[in-house]
Amino acid sequence: MRKEFLCSETNVLMNFSKKYCTKSIEIIESNLFNKILASYIKNLEKNNQLLIEKFNTINDSEEELITSFIDLFKLLLILNFDQVVELNAKTEKINGLHDELVEFVDGLYNYWRKLERYALVYSREEAEGIEGLNFIEETNKFTDLILFTYRRILTNILGGKFNVYRQLQAGLNVGLMVTGNKWDKPVGYEGLSGINFISSVILRAPFITYPKKNKRAGIFSEIDFNPISKINLNEDDWLCYPALVGEFLTYTYFNRKYINHGVSLCNLFELVKKEDFSGRKPDLIYVFGADLDQEIPPSYYIDKKNDIYVGFANASDEIDYFGYMKKMLLTLHNIKMLDNGHLPIHGAMVAVTMIDGTKANIAIVGDSGAGKSESLEAFRVLSASKLKDLKIIFDDMGTFKIEDGKVIGYGTETGAFVRVDDLDDGYAYQELDRGIFMNPHRQNARLLIPVAPYDVIMKGYEVDILLYANNYEKLDSCLTFFNNVDDAKKIFVSGRRKAKGTTTEEGLVDSYFANPFGPVQRKEQCDILIDKVYDQLFENKIPVGQIYTQLGIPGREMAGPKDAALKLLEWIKSVK
Repeated sequence: MRKEFLCSETNVLMNFSKKYCTKSIEIIESNLFNKILASYIKNLEKNNQLLIEKFNTINDSEEELITSFIDLFKLLLILNFDQVVELNAKTEKINGLHDELVEFVDGLYNYWRKLERYALVYSREEAEGIEGLNFIEETNKFTDLILFTYRRILTNILGGKFNVYRQLQAGLNVGLMVTGNKWDKPVGYEGLSGINFISSVILRAPFITYPKKNKRAGIFSEIDFNPISKINLNEDDWLCYPALVGEFLTYTYFNRKYINHGVSLCNLFELVKKEDFSGRKPDLIYVFGADLDQEIPPSYYIDKKNDIYVGFANASDEIDYFGYMKKMLLTLHNIKMLDNGHLPIHGAMVAVTMIDGTKANIAIVGDSGAGKSESLEAFRVLSASKLKDLKIIFDDMGTFKIEDGKVIGYGTETGAFVRVDDLDDGYAYQELDRGIFMNPHRQNARLLIPVAPYDVIMKGYEVDILLYANNYEKLDSCLTFFNNVDDAKKIFVSGRRKAKGTTTEEGLVDSYFANPFGPVQRKEQCDILIDKVYDQLFENKIPVGQIYTQLGIPGREMAGPKDAALKLLEWIKSVK
């Protein structure tokens, strides 16, 4: 990124390596302040004409109005309102607009804070601004400087100090340390050259973002050409988040228009250290938000020659939802796992240790909205007094491998992308200090939180009980078990659930193996692995059954997962 900043209607990206302000006067005189002020005035022209018209009487043009405000604010850094009015004829014209000026300054401050505010610093010797070693300290100073500048100007207008000082996040929402990465790109991947990689993230939680979409539609399909060979990414508009998706090194390239989704990956997937990704070819690549002449839905391509699994999402308002970011990455992961001979699992798994020493590794399979995560969260809450430890292995997507005659579960994500509507009252508020909230005012609001360290999800845990999350039937026992493997496979493969509004599906629907992210695209391949894994589970006499979460039954959204959790707790007690 060669420019000092880039702005859109919803966010601002600042290049602190190019321009970093340390004084209030530098803020007021900066090109970014000029841009924000101009945007705010245009906003007032649409939404508060009465206010802006009072100031428009002073000047003949919008450019003169902006210049006058900048000159006025510079004076208000050192003088009070009355002194500014008396200073000269030009500023005297604001006499009588005292209250309006207070409203204008407050409005400008709030307009700035409603933008998503990002800053990046280049981790290289030629950077002209600040460097990474003091990045956290300097971002804190930037927040303090914004607050000080706002308070100094408003105090001088009001003629007195504030009675209450609110230490709001007026500076940055997210700080990014970026670096280059010259990996040996195969032919056809040259369009990815020159894009900076994120090496460190400073997230100031809670981070609240408002994407245009709130649901994901359809499944991802395989295409017969590599879309990367048809694009050429611009350094100013793109960044790359290098992650570990399960065991696979993954490069996610995202357009700055979708920077909220790109940086939100830090709460879901392990960010790879610079020394671990530098110069390395990735296993998976996802390009999110490119402008391809050919209109295609979010799709993937298997580059067998170079052993790279490629995901691609064309720029459009339709992909402005984090589900398109997360689920494509998991689809690529799952298809590569299938090719490696392992079974992807759409579900949740926890390793539980009770105070009395009882241990159980519990896995629950289910598609989006089936209640798998909600039931395990209810279990955690209800068993708190009896629980010594609970480790989350995966909260959405995992993998079963057969090792030494045992079925072993591995995770993919270090975080969880949960539906706020189905959480216990107050749970979301408990996660304010580390959470990323997406459209909290709408149905299907989402919360993105870290849940487990990478070394935990990749340790590998033997499956002690496997359950299918049934959210559409009510059964008082809440827990049943299959007597034979064929009956079990029939229920798990059907993937039936009542849609909960997490996608565009409605009513009672079936999804092959409850997993539209890889298995449904590779049914024949997956059938073979399902047979192997489930035959192994029954051979080892591992309990396989259904847990009735009732999450899809009106009025049982909260009580259903709790009842299911209580029955699960009873089962654990019985295995001592």
